[in-house]
Amino acid sequence: MPAKSVSGPASSGGKYKTGAPQKRMQSRSSKAGLQFPVGRVHRYLKRQTQNTRRVGAKAAVYTAAVLEYLVAEVLELAGNAARDLKSKRISPRHLQLAIRGDDELDMLVKATIAGGGVIPHIHKQLLEKGKKVQQK
Repeated sequence: MPAKSVSGPASSGGKYKTGAPQKRMQSRSSKAGLQFPVGRVHRYLKRQTQNTRRVGAKAAVYTAAVLEYLVAEVLELAGNAARDLKSKRISPRHLQLAIRGDDELDMLVKATIAGGGVIPHIHKQLLEKGKKVQQK
């Protein structure tokens, strides 16, 4: 049997790999095509559940996708409200108008938005212009 020659890092085995290029690290958010951080959502899900429960990897991806969709929906409606009021920035007032103007978001968000103001509403009986005039 011929003796094996060990030539250091250029050998075919061992921990040094020089022939193949290093594979680039890719986050779970970029793999899923999301902007929201899947790793952070997974960490929060694990922290909030009971210790006996396990949290799957797909649960974090799904939750991050749902959160991203909701944020995109609210920002789109708030941007439309800001544009209607001739403003370039989204303020809490625009968020309030966007959320309370949409029925599904209004049911979902029960919180009070600080600095949001009130929704403009005039009761229909106050809009009548003296139709009921008493005649004697």
